[in-house]
Amino acid sequence: MAPISLADSLTEKLAAIVGPENVARTATDRLVYEVDAFTMAKQPPAAVVHPGSTEEVQEIVRLANREGIPFVARGAGTGLSGGALVHAGGIVISLTRMRRILDIDIRNRRATAEAGVVNLRLTQQVVGRHFHYAPDPSSQMACTLGGNVAENAGGPHTLKYGVTTNHLLGLKMVLGNGEILDIPGDTDEPAGYDLLGIIAGSEGTFGIVTEVTVRLTRLPEAAQTALVVFSSVADATRCVSDIIAAGVVPAALELMDATIIKSVEGAFHFGFPLDAGAVLMREVRVARDENERERLWMCRKKAVGTLGRIAPSHCTMDGVIPRSKLPDVLELIADVAERHNLLIANLFHAGDGSLHPLILFDERNPEEVERVQKAGGEVLKACVEVGGTITGEHGVGVEKLEYMRFVFSENDIDTMARIRDVFNPARLCNPDKVVPPAAGLLEQAEGVN
Repeated sequence: MAPISLADSLTEKLAAIVGPENVARTATDRLVYEVDAFTMAKQPPAAVVHPGSTEEVQEIVRLANREGIPFVARGAGTGLSGGALVHAGGIVISLTRMRRILDIDIRNRRATAEAGVVNLRLTQQVVGRHFHYAPDPSSQMACTLGGNVAENAGGPHTLKYGVTTNHLLGLKMVLGNGEILDIPGDTDEPAGYDLLGIIAGSEGTFGIVTEVTVRLTRLPEAAQTALVVFSSVADATRCVSDIIAAGVVPAALELMDATIIKSVEGAFHFGFPLDAGAVLMREVRVARDENERERLWMCRKKAVGTLGRIAPSHCTMDGVIPRSKLPDVLELIADVAERHNLLIANLFHAGDGSLHPLILFDERNPEEVERVQKAGGEVLKACVEVGGTITGEHGVGVEKLEYMRFVFSENDIDTMARIRDVFNPARLCNPDKVVPPAAGLLEQAEGVN
């Protein structure tokens, strides 16, 4: 009889926790988990397990700690910075079975749900009572609430409503060592340290969120959408600054450049002007009817998916700058594209200065991938130099690890490592994310795990 391999042994131990049907059994089954929506890096997992409860997640994490195996939580895999990529030899803990909405409390304007609940589903459950869950990433048809907390996700309506942390009231999380942290969501102003604030955006490096309690927001009495056409991106971005400077704060203010316009029009035939330099989407009560309004927002939300008509691969960058710097930085992005012989499309949340340059390329061409990486670094460095930062909503993940030094000193980074180690002392929970690998050497020298 052939000896049992380490991978087979791990699979059997996981199956004992969640049941054999909830563990990926073959390399083919595990293949889909080697990458998230960030396509610049891949790593196949040693095991993939689908727990159905907080208690099962806790047992898996305890097993990983006993065996010294790294692990990472994963929702829908829509992340755009490689945050859900597993460490070599590690376990992917998929939370997609945990998709129950546990409580909807309209009187107190809150809801409690498991981490695997799809973002849009929560709004669908309350929209009939004139409420919604405000954070709306473009992937809201697929992304999960747990992933939203990990990345502190935003979306087009961030301008008016804020990001996930502004709507997070409580959570349950399995820490990196298997302990459970339970922060009740029964009050809007909890006492003590703002643990929710530090957990939101920690990208799964503190532990695995299994339940969340979130704020529900009343729907506006009316909403309409306007499409404003400009001859150039520069004119469109100057208009954005002028709108906000005038004290007008629309619910959303989105910009699509000429490349995106042509791609979306080719896919959806909405009637976008193909000779426009840019279009600006603004909720200001103008659209002809609700159907047209929904179709226009569908074009915006699904725009990135249409880029496959132009190139086989794309890398979605994510930087934030002051709105007044939009014309300058977009001109620089065009220069970066020309120097590196790349096509870069621009689709972004113009109202809050959150940029999403989309670099189009072919990942099968190593030389082209190298040019993409250089171009991306130059764009993010430019964002920092004009007073911005390297990520607004996609996270650091593996994509921006070294770029953290554009923004933070070594002392800053070392402090982040110390905070992470309070929640995740063995560093087995989503290792080598957010905090650059060179950080934390001081703790190691002092003998801190």
